[in-house]
Amino acid sequence: MPDLKGTGMLSIVVPFHNEESNVTELYDRLRNVMESMDRDYQFVFVDDGSTDLTYKLLKEIALIDPRVTIIRLRRNFGQTAALAAGFAHTTGEYVIAMDGDLQHDPAEIPAFLAKIEEGYDIVSGWRSHRIDNLLLRKIPSRCANWLMAKLSGVNIHDFGTTFKAYRGDLLRQLPLYGEMHRFIPALASAYGASICEIPIQNNHRKHGESHYNISRTFRVFFDLMTIRFLLRYMSRPLHFFGRLGVINMGLGSAVAFWLLLRKLLTGIDVVQQHGLLLVFAAVLILVGLQLVALGLLGELGVWQYFNPSARRAYAVSEVLDLHANGKVTITSGWGS
Repeated sequence: MPDLKGTGMLSIVVPFHNEESNVTELYDRLRNVMESMDRDYQFVFVDDGSTDLTYKLLKEIALIDPRVTIIRLRRNFGQTAALAAGFAHTTGEYVIAMDGDLQHDPAEIPAFLAKIEEGYDIVSGWRSHRIDNLLLRKIPSRCANWLMAKLSGVNIHDFGTTFKAYRGDLLRQLPLYGEMHRFIPALASAYGASICEIPIQNNHRKHGESHYNISRTFRVFFDLMTIRFLLRYMSRPLHFFGRLGVINMGLGSAVAFWLLLRKLLTGIDVVQQHGLLLVFAAVLILVGLQLVALGLLGELGVWQYFNPSARRAYAVSEVLDLHANGKVTITSGWGS
């Protein structure tokens, strides 16, 4: 094992949902690993609306170990929200996230830490040899990971695993919602983060039941579309909506121009013979205008985002203050 007696505190975030049979064993294994590394650490355990004894056990652990922070959510908000709550309460220079079902081996934490201390911003685990069901887990996962890598431009093999290490200052800047915890590497890449991955074990669940179901795959695909849009058009929405709008207006105008030529050259009754096509052209043009307007509204939102609370509903030409510190003070300029 490499020498990991670093000075930076390590925060470990674990979300739990109905994992009463795994809580104590996972804590013991985590504590043994961290004590063997001889460095400052913090455990942040998040109870994501459990209905069993998970919170009771976590609370008992926190009462005997001051390095344990417990966050109890009012209901089951999902894994991303639980991780976001945990990340918000971390203080470490480095943050490691992992699942609470014992499928992630705490003994692999030193490998993550050694890699991130080489200078990487994110170290992602890679379940290179998965033990899951072929049709329900392996094939959908491989397809999703391939698509995620292509659309996000982040060349890693396993977006789905929670077992990752992060630099804390970067992680706490990232917005998380939906199923976005899977896409933290993609979000971070927009900030110029350096990312690598290391192989990890994929252990069988020892106790309890998996919370995975096939419907989560479809939610992930929708979040993937969101990520793709955010990465490419977050600061320039007009490039997306305006392009679609111009295409629609171009097609509608082309159809309308063709109908006009038919009217002028042959004298046909356009409404009578091509009424449906005329309506279609009008709809294309109107939809195009709406898309361009939507893009412009998006640009206004972006502008407000990057220029918050600095605008006033007036413009001052000059301020004359004869009593400021006994001096005559004159300021002028727009928005002063």
